[in-house]
Formats: sequence, C-alpha cells, structure tokens
Amino acid sequence: MLDTDYDGRSLYPRQVFFPMAGNDEAWAKLARNLKAEIDLERIRAYWGTESLPFELGEYRRIAVKIVDDRGVESLKVMALSE
Repeated sequence: MLDTDYDGRSLYPRQVFFPMAGNDEAWAKLARNLKAEIDLERIRAYWGTESLPFELGEYRRIAVKIVDDRGVESLKVMALSE
C-alpha cells in the first residue's frame, strides 16, 4: 500500500499493489476468498511493485506498508523533495 501524502498519523492507501502478477492461480484463490470476481484488466496497472506516477502532496512524504502472505506488516516512511 502506498500513501502518497503521509501525515505522520494515519496511513491512507492511495495506491494498493498486488504483486501476484502473472500467477492466475493466486488471483483465482483471492477471488474465491473474496467471493467475488476480479477484473484483471482493471487492476493490471497495480500488478508488481512499482507505483503509478503521483504528485507530491502537502506533507511531502510517502509511507509504504507491506503485508506479506503470512500477515507480517512493515512500514517505511520517506520524505520527498521536488
């Protein structure tokens, strides 16, 4: 998850990534767990681990939160300059 304007208190994920790209079985498993259909065309932009372009916000820092398949969470906050 990527918060492109992190305020230092709350993570607001503006981009969410699904690094199971290319693995149809993983997507099928996710769809079964969610009891929903997943439109692969709509989320293709979020496959992998590279963000989409974004403008710097008021707080000029980002937060990246990673949750692995075991539920282990990591958070990295970075200040950005122009």
